[in-house]
Amino acid sequence: MKAKKVSESNTVMTEMVMPNDTNPMGNLMGGNLLRWMDIACGICAGKHCEAHVVTASVDQVSFQRPIRVGEVVTLEASVTRAFNTSVEIIVEVFACDIKGHNARRCNTAYYTFVALDGENGSPVPVPPVTPLNEIEQQRYDTAPRRRELRLMLSGRMKPEDAHEIKSLFAGVSV
Repeated sequence: MKAKKVSESNTVMTEMVMPNDTNPMGNLMGGNLLRWMDIACGICAGKHCEAHVVTASVDQVSFQRPIRVGEVVTLEASVTRAFNTSVEIIVEVFACDIKGHNARRCNTAYYTFVALDGENGSPVPVPPVTPLNEIEQQRYDTAPRRRELRLMLSGRMKPEDAHEIKSLFAGVSV
């Protein structure tokens, strides 16, 4: 299977926060933002895998800055690494006013998607990722640690089997 560049599946999605998207304080509701993040990441994963994909996990999301009614939200999703049948996607969320002023980063999260066969819904292999710049390489290199942590937290990996995470603590005495 031929490796793909990160840029081949980059996805940018833009939304305007409308009154029905907000809580009584006039801020974008977290659930609506999570939905937009999932959509942007799903499109990115589907483009990379050239297959139907389903969300397998979402890393911790902290809502760092409120996004107000009337603001424009831009979501940028990129593949960080491909594993056997899954891909990790980073999504960065930015907000600004309608004029493009007061831009700020509001959230970042990692999503994991599994590629599925369209006929029977079984997981299928995904193309590898070729990082081409320093940021892509750093995200690529650190993805196995994030994956091990996700697997440990979900109970699908024993801590003693998490070699990437254990390597972070090599030589540290407690």
